[in-house]
Amino acid sequence: MLPKGIMFDLDDTITTYNAVVEPTWKKICNKYANKYDILDELDLYRNIRETANWFWADKQRHKEGRLDIENARRKVLELTFEKLEIDDITLAHEIADLYSKLRVEAIDFYPGAEDTLKYLSEQDVALALVTNGQTHKQREKINRFRLDRFFPVILVEGEMGYGKPNEEVYHRALRELNLSAKSTWFVGDNLEWDVGAPQKLGIFGIWNDYRMKGLPPSSKIIPDRIITNISELIS
Repeated sequence: MLPKGIMFDLDDTITTYNAVVEPTWKKICNKYANKYDILDELDLYRNIRETANWFWADKQRHKEGRLDIENARRKVLELTFEKLEIDDITLAHEIADLYSKLRVEAIDFYPGAEDTLKYLSEQDVALALVTNGQTHKQREKINRFRLDRFFPVILVEGEMGYGKPNEEVYHRALRELNLSAKSTWFVGDNLEWDVGAPQKLGIFGIWNDYRMKGLPPSSKIIPDRIITNISELIS
């Protein structure tokens, strides 16, 4: 049975995001390694990804970086070039900016996601979209995919001044949906933000394991349900 309300994450839940990282970077590394004879494209790709993983693993850098994503990506490329001893900050920024452009172009609905949201709306399930990130970046996606068709409540970190996993995010969504925690689900791909934090408030936490890798053995967070695509919510 469906609940009275569902809160959804955006990236890698409704729309692709991290799923397009690898093909986008590989396309760019092929272009620049061949054009500038920097080094082997696979080495360039590996070094960029290693630096990016290090950069985003830090919670404070992650919080600051996701609110200024273009500059964060420039910083990742600067650090990568330093590691490779390539003294060309202009080129580093050019690569970072192209990646930002191509990644946005590659983002799309997950298969079945649009139909799932349409069905839930038709069943009068109250829906809220709760997403971290810069206002203009998230609003671009919201407008591009016309998500306001489905979500009367849209909460963006950059607009509120705080984001997940701050408890006030979930309290605010509940207030705007006019629902109790026990009658609401949260669906998302981040175990801490979309499952663990909502569960502490009594919200049913559903983990979207879009990578289909299963729950990490070391995870202290146990989702109430695990899916690999939000279409499973109505199947």
